[in-house]
Amino acid sequence: MSGLRLLSDDTRKKLAGSGAANISNCLLKRGLRNTFLLGLQPLAAAQEVLVGPAFTVRFIPAREDIDSMALYQRDDSLHRRAIEECPERAALVMSTGGDTRVSCMGDMMALRLRTRGVAGVVTDGGYRDSPGIRATGLPCFQRESSGPATPITLHPVEFNTPVGCAGVPVYPGDIMVGDAEGVVAIPAHLADEVANEAFAAVQYEEFAAAHIKRGRSIFGLFPATPESKAEYERWVAAGKPPLDK
Repeated sequence: MSGLRLLSDDTRKKLAGSGAANISNCLLKRGLRNTFLLGLQPLAAAQEVLVGPAFTVRFIPAREDIDSMALYQRDDSLHRRAIEECPERAALVMSTGGDTRVSCMGDMMALRLRTRGVAGVVTDGGYRDSPGIRATGLPCFQRESSGPATPITLHPVEFNTPVGCAGVPVYPGDIMVGDAEGVVAIPAHLADEVANEAFAAVQYEEFAAAHIKRGRSIFGLFPATPESKAEYERWVAAGKPPLDK
């Protein structure tokens, strides 16, 4: 995968079912406070969860003697190359420095990425042709939609290097997880342990929610205590019987 870390199916499945917010809590426990890409929204409300290692593209402000639509006719355009070289099952992360005056992707690029098996796209900028992108089914996250063409204000300078996206450092291979709440970046070496912990937290919340619905206080229940964890483990061992009996 061009040097990007392969995720096991188990880790991918657990991250997809854990929730970006829960994952950010697990990272906070490890001292990582700035991992949630604030201000980004899913392009489609019902899109599938995005999980994949980051393949990055960095933009800088455009310059008139270099940037024009003619650049996008050339095969050496780093922007176009990134669309063709982003690995299968990776997450393309496009850092615009928060510039939403122009788009950094349209429906044809999105369609190509979807056809190539890319996991999805994240940007702190915006996309054009949003209805067409939604139609591809490619999971995408952006700050806000933007119609004008990329070279008006943005110039691609490098890809697969560390970038800042929505104020968060994203290194190539970091595991991106995006859902209805937003996007979180997980350092690659923590992916497996965070997946296990976050997924276990979601499973415990099923137990806690059932008790809260019955009128139980959150004290001693949520967040989990050693006693409530033991109670939860007994419940699981018993086959998760209905708690209203």
